[in-house]
Amino acid sequence: MKKRPLFTIFLVVFFDLLSFGIVIPILPYYSKTFGANAFQLGWLMAAYSIAQFLCSPLWGSLSDRVGRRPVLLVTILLGASSMVATALAPTYLFLLAARFVAGAFAANISTANAYIADITSEENRAKGMGVIGAGFGLGFIFGPAIGGLLAVNGNYSLPILCAAGLGFLNFLFAFAVLEEPPRNKSPATRSRWAGLQEALGKFRTGMPIGLFFLHTLAFTQLEVAFGLFVLSRFGYGPRGAGGFLAGMGVISAILQGGLIGRLAKKFGEVGLIPAAFFFLMIGMAAAAFAATPTLFALALLPVAVGMGIANPSLSSLVSKGAAATKRGTVMGIYQSAGSLARIVGPPVAGFLFDGIGPRAPLLCSSLLVACGLVISVISGRRLR
Repeated sequence: MKKRPLFTIFLVVFFDLLSFGIVIPILPYYSKTFGANAFQLGWLMAAYSIAQFLCSPLWGSLSDRVGRRPVLLVTILLGASSMVATALAPTYLFLLAARFVAGAFAANISTANAYIADITSEENRAKGMGVIGAGFGLGFIFGPAIGGLLAVNGNYSLPILCAAGLGFLNFLFAFAVLEEPPRNKSPATRSRWAGLQEALGKFRTGMPIGLFFLHTLAFTQLEVAFGLFVLSRFGYGPRGAGGFLAGMGVISAILQGGLIGRLAKKFGEVGLIPAAFFFLMIGMAAAAFAATPTLFALALLPVAVGMGIANPSLSSLVSKGAAATKRGTVMGIYQSAGSLARIVGPPVAGFLFDGIGPRAPLLCSSLLVACGLVISVISGRRLR
């Protein structure tokens, strides 16, 4: 495995997710300035995910044909532009449209996953996929902290403009140093339906994609309700919410940036996935009933561990099961499964929060990952 391209794509992903991390904890408070309730916030997040769902296979398939580098460059540049539109939104509907466009270009994670699969051996695949997770983790360490510090006196546009600036800098960096990885180009263009059949029809790719859907659906419940939960339970604003998310990011980054490769070699991705779902299950249930901020922070520890293990393990399994010439397409469908979960999840989380109470989305999360735990144990033998 070449270290230079792996480190380069890590930096590209990190800056991409740093921008994302700045915006996410601010969005619930920013949306309130437009009079949005929890249900409307859910749709605000769902719009982003609908666009990701539609565009992840598109970018992945396109990168199989024209290359990973040009797709990453175009999506990074236009994604930064969509951040500017988000910051300058005059109405809720404009903000909704801006988040949809941002989601379309944030769907480039499927291309980044395919890039890593191109430059890693199967033995080191989980370690390589941990790079994406480490980028997520570090993005959630620094992003929410930056967003919370900049969002003073209700000025939520400033941190979002800062995120846009980071996006433009990321484009310049990627343009200067990102190289096209060696790979076998797709021999022919096939329909989306054919790619979907190929990805879901094989058990070794279809099952991890299904588990990723459940996993993302569960985490989305926590993600959407997070800012509203800490506000209603502990009176915390953006800075407090950002601190919690940053703490989770530290744990996740340590796991995905350094430990996941060793764990995968010792236990295998198939052995790690049930453990990840178990940690997520107990952590989300404990967080729902945490009586103090300290207990809430402790409950988030197993959630961070579960996230740090699940993401690279599932993406590694999918990439190993995909044909080399179709990795971009299959990874795009894999990311679309997560995006579909983020379409369904936010409105459900908002409905549960408004209709039942602040704990309901977190308890729903725990139940979903419990189902994932059972499925991963039952299907484990066929995935080995």
